[in-house]
Amino acid sequence: MKKGNILIVDDNKSVVSALEMLLLFEFKQINTTTNPNCLPTLIREKQPDIILLDMNFTTGVNNGNEGLYWLKRIKEINSDIAVIMITAYGDVELAVKAVQQGASDFILKPWDNHKLVATIQTVLQLKESKQKIKKLEAKEKVLKNALSPKRQHLLGNSPALIRVMNMVRKVAATDANVLITGENGTGKELIAQELHRLSLRKEEALVNVDMGAITETLFESELFGHVKGAYTDAHSDRAGKFEVAENGTLFLDEIGNLPLQLQAKLLAALQNRQITRVGSNQPIPVNIRLISATNCNLEQMVNEGIFREDLLYRINTIQIEVPPLRDRGDDIVILADFFLQKYAQKYGKSGLRINQAAQEKLLKYRWPGNVRELQHTIEKAVILSDGSVLKPNDFMFKAMHNEASGKFEGTLEDMEKTAISSALANSDGNLSATAEQLGITRQTLYNKIKKYDL
Repeated sequence: MKKGNILIVDDNKSVVSALEMLLLFEFKQINTTTNPNCLPTLIREKQPDIILLDMNFTTGVNNGNEGLYWLKRIKEINSDIAVIMITAYGDVELAVKAVQQGASDFILKPWDNHKLVATIQTVLQLKESKQKIKKLEAKEKVLKNALSPKRQHLLGNSPALIRVMNMVRKVAATDANVLITGENGTGKELIAQELHRLSLRKEEALVNVDMGAITETLFESELFGHVKGAYTDAHSDRAGKFEVAENGTLFLDEIGNLPLQLQAKLLAALQNRQITRVGSNQPIPVNIRLISATNCNLEQMVNEGIFREDLLYRINTIQIEVPPLRDRGDDIVILADFFLQKYAQKYGKSGLRINQAAQEKLLKYRWPGNVRELQHTIEKAVILSDGSVLKPNDFMFKAMHNEASGKFEGTLEDMEKTAISSALANSDGNLSATAEQLGITRQTLYNKIKKYDL
């Protein structure tokens, strides 16, 4: 298969025609112009890999300054474009100067056809190698971030968790798209990590994207990448999350928070298995395994017209529902002991244990914040503990309503947290319905969910 998008820039029409006829059978696409002033537009529209650039354009002028000027402009527009200078035999010193200023190589007039094609192919291969290195560097950065924290474990032996893990093991070895659902704090991200760890893609990156934290203006750049100059702050080319996750797993967390107008763009990328960077028209094929997660009722959102039905079908070939902590029985005690040891070591309080009465209190509590709330509760108890045994009074759950007095015990923030938790429960996790019930925007609601770890 032919590769390479070549742009020929020379004021001599005969030279342009000869080069075009020669290269047409060797490379994928050939574009030409005799006017260098068209370069900015052609670069934007044609996205060339290599530009063959003449050194002189004005009749009677042979100092090469015009070629050097346009070389500089090309590199300012897109530094990744390779430039090969076209020059007469007597101007070799000028050509060498151009190479010193960023040109990849030069060819002499009159040229040898075989040498010219070989030169372009070599420059194209070098350009492709540099692009691969950039992608590998981006992947390495993601992998380092992913490997820096210690791996978190899914602890418990409750029937509810065992059912989930059995499904994870069955699904992991396939490339099926997986939708992980469940309340906030249940460990959906840990399920995604386990799916990746047990998959055939485990040697590649698991790239995590918090869809609720991406602004609409940066959505395409974040997921699909951009080219230099695509917008004001795009100072260099940048690979998006899809490219970084190549041959690995892309985890789209909080996908229910993706605005409707952006869902079509995500769907197109998933259906076509290709993306296009912002500011480019060159499609890039992608090979990723997709895992998504949400605490929202996506089917209800489809009925309400705020989530695309075709996108829902695309992302949930397999759906895994993570059980809330209150349905996991004695897993609460197992997790409490795990967090107790973790924070006892962290805060230098070895030998701590939870007595039977305190365990019963933990088992009776409903845990609206699930595992995340349990973790914070244990950490707080360890920090404030005076003895070696944690008792019921050492565990004070936030925002508890005193049924005897009918009064609310807690701070204003506790009341807000409780109100949001209650509204989320009443609307089955539907953020739009919850925001409407509370009289706030979806973004404000999302920020407060993050703040309170709900």
